[in-house]
Amino acid sequence: MDNKKKQDANDNIEVWEDLVQIKDLVMALVICSITTMGAYFIAPNEAPKPLFFGLAGALIGFIICSFIIKPKRNFKGTGEK
Repeated sequence: MDNKKKQDANDNIEVWEDLVQIKDLVMALVICSITTMGAYFIAPNEAPKPLFFGLAGALIGFIICSFIIKPKRNFKGTGEK
């Protein structure tokens, strides 16, 4: 195993049987937490609104993360149709 593969193995953790870079995971958690809690705290203090604002904040955080963090998975075709 060369140094690049060893370094990649050390930078990744397994989440749901998939390898994830720790830096990207932490960045996504921070972004989604900030957008979710920010939207929750700016919501009016009426019964269902904080829930909906928090869910909208989580969705906005997910969209932001999908643009910032690019997938690292490569697929190779086998020539089958």
